[in-house]
Amino acid sequence: MDLTTTYLGFKLPHPFITGASPLSDTLDRVRRLEDAGTAMIVLRSLFEEQIKSEEVSTFRNMEVPAHSFQEAVTYFPDPKDFVLGPDEYLEHLRQVKKAVSVPVVGSLNGVTVGGWLEYARQIEQAGADALELHVYTLNTDPHLTGDEVVSRTVEMVRTVKEAVKIPVAVKLSPFYTAFANVAAQLDSVGADALVLFNRFYHPDIDVENLELVDKLSLSDSGDLPLRLRWLAILAGQVKADLAVTGGVHTTLDAVKAIMCGATGVQMVSALLKHGPAYLRVVQTGLSEWLEANEYESLDQLRGSMSKDRCPDPSPFNRASYIRVLQTWQNWQQV
Repeated sequence: MDLTTTYLGFKLPHPFITGASPLSDTLDRVRRLEDAGTAMIVLRSLFEEQIKSEEVSTFRNMEVPAHSFQEAVTYFPDPKDFVLGPDEYLEHLRQVKKAVSVPVVGSLNGVTVGGWLEYARQIEQAGADALELHVYTLNTDPHLTGDEVVSRTVEMVRTVKEAVKIPVAVKLSPFYTAFANVAAQLDSVGADALVLFNRFYHPDIDVENLELVDKLSLSDSGDLPLRLRWLAILAGQVKADLAVTGGVHTTLDAVKAIMCGATGVQMVSALLKHGPAYLRVVQTGLSEWLEANEYESLDQLRGSMSKDRCPDPSPFNRASYIRVLQTWQNWQQV
């Protein structure tokens, strides 16, 4: 069965990619991922805040102008809390490139062009085959408009694209007023791929001690439908490749994402739960599913349920929302 796909300019043997995570933190782990058959490895992110702290030696001695972020630097983690510092990150990337033969993607997490633009170049020079930009921002300023947020993101991607020659993917959150337009703008400045979607982590509250509690929950298949909707809407509307991240845990999850237009399927939570060998399980399952359903290749499946190609695209639109609310009958009177 032909499972080949093209993502970020690379012809991959199948669409399953290891997303940014602790899975790539050691050479032993990346070798295990390659042995398990991953088509590509995205390294964990280097954060803008780390680079800013490097520029001024330490978070705790930052000058006032450095508080131009949305968040006060006093809330940042201590540098020792990061697994890899900026220089260590680049060296780790070099070592990973020597250790495996699959494409290796560097990753930057930030919201401004700032000082980390130079690290985009350095990640390229360290041997990364591509770069993934994680755009993760929570804008709490009531005077900051949605257009300003989008403009910053588009300008960031445009500037990075001009600075490096390697392909650039942009990992986004779904929380934009007009997401299709955001995707089109990123497409127009040369984004090579759009990765849908970043997952926001929300604090919980310890009601006894009156404290906020950081909480990280792994994804499950219930996170997938939002991604399916936007994959299906964007497929055929942008030139950039489309990748899914968050919610792919089974073979059928992957089938749905590819039907909606994904060329790359990133997995993290499922591998953290089941180990790298689980990549073989979903890869074999995809091949078997295609054969059982009389597909000859992955290309034949891709996009078959996108908005422009599926028999009834109405569930992707508002009409479905109205119909579901008005026709649901499973309730009890009290």
